[in-house]
Amino acid sequence: MNEPINIEFKPSTKQFQAWQYLTDDHTTFIGYGGSAYSGKSWLLCYYLTTMSIAYPDTAWGLGRKALTNLKRTTLLTLFKVFKECNITQDHYNYNQQLNVITFYNGSQIFLIDTAYQPSDPLYQRFGGYELTGCCIDESAETDLSAINILFTRCGRRNNGTYGLKKKFLETFNPAKNHVYNRYYKPFVEDNLSEHYQFIPALPKDNPSDDVEEYVQGIIDNSDQITIQRLIYGNFEYDDDPNSLIQYDDILDIFNVDPILLEQDNGQMYMTIDVARLGKDKSVIMVWKGLTVIETVVIPKSTLDVLEDKIRDLIKKYQVRLTNVIADADGVGGSVPDHIKCKSFVNNSVALYKQNYQNLKTQCYYKLAGLINEHKMKINDETYKTDIISELEQVKSFNVDSDGKLQILPKDKVKKFLGRSPDFSDTLMMRAFFEVRAKKANYCII
Repeated sequence: MNEPINIEFKPSTKQFQAWQYLTDDHTTFIGYGGSAYSGKSWLLCYYLTTMSIAYPDTAWGLGRKALTNLKRTTLLTLFKVFKECNITQDHYNYNQQLNVITFYNGSQIFLIDTAYQPSDPLYQRFGGYELTGCCIDESAETDLSAINILFTRCGRRNNGTYGLKKKFLETFNPAKNHVYNRYYKPFVEDNLSEHYQFIPALPKDNPSDDVEEYVQGIIDNSDQITIQRLIYGNFEYDDDPNSLIQYDDILDIFNVDPILLEQDNGQMYMTIDVARLGKDKSVIMVWKGLTVIETVVIPKSTLDVLEDKIRDLIKKYQVRLTNVIADADGVGGSVPDHIKCKSFVNNSVALYKQNYQNLKTQCYYKLAGLINEHKMKINDETYKTDIISELEQVKSFNVDSDGKLQILPKDKVKKFLGRSPDFSDTLMMRAFFEVRAKKANYCII
């Protein structure tokens, strides 16, 4: 092709900010969005188009969890960008069997299905890609392991020739998973990892004339969670229907009236989540009735140090040993024996032959009920952020099964959080005393 292609991208303020990071020599991971209709796909498609045309014989990944969704949505936006830039089918070939767009100058855009496949748990199918850079649309839908593997395939095609730093652009709506932990939370805490940048963008940041009508349609026809997420970009709202505890109810556990707490004549309790192999901390919570009055986190240490601290707290708060409980799984099994307190065995059978997978599940359902009924409080806010994120992962699992009630398995929770849910497990053990005290029927909340 002898005719030059002129690309005139007229970005919004937020898109321009993202573009600076996409073309600098320092940033590697760029997260953009945090709401619907914020120009996410438009930015992504203009970036891929510009880089493909400007740098011959480069290769770019365009991924999404389901290839069918990518073709129905993002790919159509890409073709709209081509049309705006007067890029016709004379300039490129789209091979639908191989899912690759090849331009006249040798550059390519590979359409990538990022979904987890049991037959390919290590994403070995990505091994054949030699990419210059990569973009993932709706990144919150894609597992972090897939993103990490795809990143290793970047920087492999003519980056050195053009002096291009490998870039990984992710666009997404609010979600309480890896995009929250990698982008949103560090951003609001001013603690983003080196080489990471996050640009929060809302519908109001999109200059399109259609935005106002779109926003009003969401407000008029959606619930509060959808409005908060898609219009206001609120990452703290979770719309997972399997969640057992509502976000607002989780927040409410920290609204403790000190006068009522002082008047509370409830017994003292202590719950202990003991560090096991691979864990770096133990968590102790001291309770007055159903209110946590002190939380102690002990970094990885020997059991004698942990046990000495437990004895100190028992003495300080005059807690009866019958009201002290520690998990007995793994290394933690010796703590109840030495302290002479109750043992909590996660996989033991549910009490009263109720329809739960195990005792842990039964107690988590009870914990959810106590929180949703505003009966449980936490007076110590030291670890508030971690507690909130862990309680949001208390979810039903395999809800369509006719078997016993289950909760989201711990390995999946750890995958979402990037760590073990030690605080929520410690809260959950307090529910044991309530379950034991009163035989009750529990249902999905």
